[in-house]
Amino acid sequence: MLALYGGQPVRTQLLPYGHQAIEEEDLEAVIEVLQSPWITTGPKVAEFEEAVAAYVGASYAVAFSSGTAALHGAVFAAELGVGDEAITTPLTFCATANCLLFQGATPVFADVDRETLTLDPAAVERRLTPRTKAMIPMDYGGHPADLEPLKALATRYGLRLIEDACHALGAAYRGKRVGSLSDMTVFSFHPIKHITTGEGGMVTTDDLQLARRLRLFRNHGLEHDPNRKLVQGPWYYEMVALGYNYRLSDLACALGCSQLKRLEAALLRRRSIAARYTEAFQELAAAVTPVVRQEVNPAWHLYPIRLVPSRLRTSQMEVIQALRAENIGAHVHYIPVYQHPYYRRRFGDQTGTCPVAEAAYTQLVSVPLFHGMTEADVQDVIQAVVKVVRAYATAS
Repeated sequence: MLALYGGQPVRTQLLPYGHQAIEEEDLEAVIEVLQSPWITTGPKVAEFEEAVAAYVGASYAVAFSSGTAALHGAVFAAELGVGDEAITTPLTFCATANCLLFQGATPVFADVDRETLTLDPAAVERRLTPRTKAMIPMDYGGHPADLEPLKALATRYGLRLIEDACHALGAAYRGKRVGSLSDMTVFSFHPIKHITTGEGGMVTTDDLQLARRLRLFRNHGLEHDPNRKLVQGPWYYEMVALGYNYRLSDLACALGCSQLKRLEAALLRRRSIAARYTEAFQELAAAVTPVVRQEVNPAWHLYPIRLVPSRLRTSQMEVIQALRAENIGAHVHYIPVYQHPYYRRRFGDQTGTCPVAEAAYTQLVSVPLFHGMTEADVQDVIQAVVKVVRAYATAS
């Protein structure tokens, strides 16, 4: 019997869908900074930036206080403003679109691919207007967007390609690591991501001018000209743009440097868990496992199964409630952005704009996937998903 109806749950404690992994070497790295002359912006920031840039194969990396701040910085660096549009996905966390609103630009939503749930290049092209200045695809769940055709569109129409890779540190597309493929690539170091700085983000780019604008923006728009300092004095600086205090601290970057050393092991573990899930859930006719394109090696931030409504005699909500009763922290990623109340008030009802994304939202169930999971945790998830889906499956 399902735990939802009084049966014995698979687990005694809730297993969250994501969780950080902090080890002794991380604590030592942070303590070392606490005992140094620098706590906020100092040498560890540059060290972390250089390490991330080298890892992804980019020329420059600019650290920010969060993934959201990094997205905001990328939109500023791309010089989007009032009257400009950028095309993005509705199946994402709201920050992917909000960053445009912060700069006065307008997000335009295009539908997602039925298999990968990443931005559909054909749908993007249909939404282009003379006001389109950029595209912001999101690497859903850690599966890179279809970057080659998106880059072709960017070249053809003179657009900036800003890749939201907050799910995808360590992922690869056509043999190259995400972070080296778009005009700007944005990463997040939130605790449930592949590595964490507590809160934090990064933008990688090969463009020196974009890197300069990103650094300007994260530090109040202040410019420090060494030549002017020689004349005016060491205190002298100039505010040349309206920026924000989006700096990341040395404390956070020390944690990031330590965690980055274990990224490959974390990716290996996540991929192993995902493979276990895919094998175990193949037998379930009422659930579909994530599709992985041949040219992609995902980073597996999420493992979203999709329910098949015609093969279930219950709702998505009840399946999630049943999994949570088994102490499996099931989640949904995401409510289409334009269906949030703020977007409805500001832009009107856009229901029907992106039917694939809207349908996916009613079918998706993310199950726990993080590299700190034990073998027992993995087996609990498999047991609970099979138990719940089979209990609600129709006879045929």
